[in-house]
Amino acid sequence: MFDLLGTFAGNNVGAWEFITVLLLILGLFLILAGAFTAYFGSGKSRAIGAVLLVVGLIIGLLGGYYYHLQYHLLSQLLWESFLILLAAVIGALIAVGIFLVAIMKS
Repeated sequence: MFDLLGTFAGNNVGAWEFITVLLLILGLFLILAGAFTAYFGSGKSRAIGAVLLVVGLIIGLLGGYYYHLQYHLLSQLLWESFLILLAAVIGALIAVGIFLVAIMKS
């Protein structure tokens, strides 16, 4: 059903693209979490935030470079990753909004 070097269930969804998008989104969220922790934290939390920020940058850059070596089409993947991430963030914000309204009304 799932070929690590090919496609998933006959669709044109390759595992390399999945792994690369996973790495790019992981890197982005580590960057966001690191920046948030470094800015609002104190003491050890700031150091941990800085480490998360650096690790996120490294993972994101390595993920993008890895995909570029495989397919030489990094810009298309970055655009698709951006759209996927945008949809995920919008969905998460809607869910948080519904949660907050439900909590505030009860």
